[in-house]
Amino acid sequence: MIDRADYFAAKLAYETDASDLYARQKASDDVVVIDVRSDEAWAQGRIPEAVHMHYSEIATRAPSEIATGREVVVYCWSPGCNAGAKGALEFAKLGYTVRELIGGFEYWVREGYPVADADGIHRRPVDPLTGVARIRTQA
Repeated sequence: MIDRADYFAAKLAYETDASDLYARQKASDDVVVIDVRSDEAWAQGRIPEAVHMHYSEIATRAPSEIATGREVVVYCWSPGCNAGAKGALEFAKLGYTVRELIGGFEYWVREGYPVADADGIHRRPVDPLTGVARIRTQA
């Protein structure tokens, strides 16, 4: 039987959330964010500075595009999508340190973090069920 503390420590080693990822981006931490969604979803909006790499392309593209020493965070649309897990598995098979963004792009947007699209970078209103609006007024 696995110890509860070990379980939660392992979970935190393999997952991250929007708040922690945003803090890492603001701190210029060396993390590569990978959007594993479709071309259509990517065009609708994405996390700024993310790389678009559908999970089916990771095995062929990642070794030539992303240094193996860099930490990777993958995301798909939402908690109802398992493409992020598929992408994380592909990176793990290649030997990358990888985490999955829990909540995916949906919670990134709902918590009021920046969204990039063809028109630039925008913020949508914070969903009061997922985030505290007062902390999202930062640039």
